[in-house]
Amino acid sequence: MDASEVGMDATDLRRLFRYDRWANRKVEQEVANLASAPPKSVKRVGHILGAEAVWLARLTRQSAPLPVWPELSITDLLLQLDVMERAWQEFVDGLDDPALESQCEYVNTKGERFVSTVADVLMHVVMHSAYHRGQIAADIRASGSEPVNTDFIQAARQGYLD
Repeated sequence: MDASEVGMDATDLRRLFRYDRWANRKVEQEVANLASAPPKSVKRVGHILGAEAVWLARLTRQSAPLPVWPELSITDLLLQLDVMERAWQEFVDGLDDPALESQCEYVNTKGERFVSTVADVLMHVVMHSAYHRGQIAADIRASGSEPVNTDFIQAARQGYLD
């Protein structure tokens, strides 16, 4: 099944990436502002950035600037967030509908070879980040704080996706 079969086009995916940037920024700022951020949350924020860096490198056929699970300080997380936001913005802004159906060949971290459509990779990136943001919210709640709301509908209501 390709993106057109589920009604996704380049405009829709760019909107999802605006959501992803908004939500990642909110979570990373929250972790940075906590008096004592849960160590698992800091690690998961790093993983979101590392995984996004790896996937973008696969799509652009370049070397990844970060490993999948980087060990970064909170200051470095915020710096890498800026770098990744700009890189993804440039990439998704350059996409058109035919590009979404092109093939991305890559080797995963276990050395296994795969081929996926660009659309599937992009959808995976957004969903993967959302999954880990949910884990971070649970970490923060377990530590006695109330996590920020990073729901898609919240971003839409606040006008971040237009």
